[in-house]
Amino acid sequence: MSTNFKLGGVHHVAYRCKDAKETMEFYRDALGMEFQLAIAEDKVPSTGEPDPYMHIFMDAGNNNVLAFFELPTQSEMGRDENTPLWVQHIAFRVGSLEELLAAKTHLEGMGLDVLGPVHHGVFKSIYFFDPNGHRIELAADIGTPDQYAQLKSVADDMIDEWSTTKKAPRHAAWLHEKIAEES
Repeated sequence: MSTNFKLGGVHHVAYRCKDAKETMEFYRDALGMEFQLAIAEDKVPSTGEPDPYMHIFMDAGNNNVLAFFELPTQSEMGRDENTPLWVQHIAFRVGSLEELLAAKTHLEGMGLDVLGPVHHGVFKSIYFFDPNGHRIELAADIGTPDQYAQLKSVADDMIDEWSTTKKAPRHAAWLHEKIAEES
């Protein structure tokens, strides 16, 4: 299927936050994100509903923006209780394994609990939570172009098999063997 348009990337991804200023300071101080702008309204532009909000935008690098809404008149913020904590997360790329380890040291120095590095075969990650309960991942790519090409070459077969069996396909078993060898 073809479209008559081409996406130019992600403009921004938005999540809810408990406190806009605390969230801005966390992402600025923990991850070095620049605070780009804030938009505040008393009514939702797309629906016209009266619902005051503060909408903040943080620079995640490479023209990627992470945004948050503070909604003071809404019920207390929650999460999808039917989804495990590890599933929904925001993942950011760092340039190297050395940067990943430096980030872990920095975050732990801020008093955060940091899990990892966790080996995923073609990248390694660390995990922690922001003040709103959003799980954050920092990932350093370690895979080769050939390994990524191998994964791409079996992607369609894997999704087709998963769709019918709901069991993990073994088309990329080499990836798990690599992790075991390096652990």
